[in-house]
Amino acid sequence: MPEHPPPAAHHDDVDAVTRAVLTASRVLVAVSARSLTAVEERVTLPQFRMLVVLSSRGATKLVALADLLGVAPSTAMRMVDRLIAAGLADRQVNPANRRETLLRLTSEGRRTVEDVTARRRAEIAGIVERLAPEQRATLVEALSAFNTAGGEPAADAPGPHPLGWTDGVVGHGV
Repeated sequence: MPEHPPPAAHHDDVDAVTRAVLTASRVLVAVSARSLTAVEERVTLPQFRMLVVLSSRGATKLVALADLLGVAPSTAMRMVDRLIAAGLADRQVNPANRRETLLRLTSEGRRTVEDVTARRRAEIAGIVERLAPEQRATLVEALSAFNTAGGEPAADAPGPHPLGWTDGVVGHGV
């Protein structure tokens, strides 16, 4: 029978990992914020998230978009209106049901998602390159386990991520 660490050691281990993950999350939030600097006059982080969802899902009804983002439809509508005013999204009549309106990215909106994601990916790659190869392998293993424990689909899972996040290639889920 395998030995289990005493409860105090287990608690210390959980605390140490939690602190490390919180620190890493600050790094990733900073990377995300810096990746938006070129478009921050036009797009907030929540609006960018909406653009990413539209990028991966294609034309989407407002209610579905609000649900995916976890916001009220009225909040989603205000965000959409701002994105339309910025030339990043537009509305179209649903060809399958002419009473419905679908929201979609414009070519400028798609370029914005691709540019921001490319900047984010490049900065993360720069950080990863500073790690030793064995640290990279360990990080992949640890993050994969963390993602699984958190209910996140595997990086190579087919189809879009439920919330529309991408790994830098529009349409491929993370």
